[in-house]
Amino acid sequence: MGYKSRSHAIDAITLTSSPPPPPTTTTMTSDTSPQPIQSARAAVDSLATVLGGAFPDTLASADDPAAVLLHDTGVARAVVGRLRGAGSGVGNDGLCRWLYDAFQSNLPELQLAVLRFVPALAAVYMSRAVSRKPLAGFEAVLLALYAHAAAQRGAGEPETVTLPNLANPSVYHDAKVPPKTKAAELDVAVLSPALEPHGTMRATRRARIVGAVLELYHGKLALMPLSSKMDFCEFCVAWAGNRSKLDDKPRVAPASKTEGGATAAAADEKWRRVPLPWELFQPALRIVAHCLLGPTNSDELKAQAAHAAECLYWRAAETMDARALLATRSLVRLSQMTEEPIPEPSFSGGVENMAELEAMRANILSTKN
Repeated sequence: MGYKSRSHAIDAITLTSSPPPPPTTTTMTSDTSPQPIQSARAAVDSLATVLGGAFPDTLASADDPAAVLLHDTGVARAVVGRLRGAGSGVGNDGLCRWLYDAFQSNLPELQLAVLRFVPALAAVYMSRAVSRKPLAGFEAVLLALYAHAAAQRGAGEPETVTLPNLANPSVYHDAKVPPKTKAAELDVAVLSPALEPHGTMRATRRARIVGAVLELYHGKLALMPLSSKMDFCEFCVAWAGNRSKLDDKPRVAPASKTEGGATAAAADEKWRRVPLPWELFQPALRIVAHCLLGPTNSDELKAQAAHAAECLYWRAAETMDARALLATRSLVRLSQMTEEPIPEPSFSGGVENMAELEAMRANILSTKN
């Protein structure tokens, strides 16, 4: 997919001092733009410049710079802090420019490092987009990820799964009604609709683009560090409204203090709550389900994912979306089942049963003789 059609979002992220690219330009380059990132080492050096300070020597001289970008908690904390900071995501945001260039390098290890920050990127963007703030930097990165997801599918084909048709007789028992000569067709369910090419971010397609980016993140979720999954569950709670089952009132997560010293949690909670149509709700729920039921040894992640699933359930109950309500209710029940201890098997009466079996065995042997 070319980048002509998204020139508005791409032009906005270039430095304001550089002239706009000509109409035929399909890449994000200009005379004053930084050089394209061609290696993981260059990406680490460039990120250190963007964050305004050099990394420690242990990080700068690491044998695997891409692993540092993916797993180092100090780097992740600095990047997420910048993404969540005031004024981030604008057209001349250097961090957004770095994320764009790192992903456009087409180096799998760097693309994985960029996907690590998708939870913070998507969450902050969706929360601020409700207020109609200019976020050309965030949008350029999200559009690049969306174009990559569409290219991976091959012409943006939908993702489907084949379900068994109950009209067909089971192979494990005899059907009461003779089967028809023509077998019933299989049911095909659409997990993700086709990805149409989009070059700009509009309110009507925002949820679809961000949802496709979350699907791309979900495909690499097994490789993501624990902190990235925790970030997503935290933001997912904020998206849903943070409603508790103990009381029927929206609760607010701890927020940072303002300059006056008072917390802005009450005002910030309503601002962070976002619309959750099914095209955004479904991939978010799939990520939460993986965090809750996937192969992880972190009790903290499971608790955070269970809280996120509960908040999504209350949000689905509020909007009365049948699909979302059924899916979240099932996930909440599964989370409750994982918390309950498995009862120990009862062997009461086992002695009597063994005695009866031994008597039957002796009877059979005596009959044969």
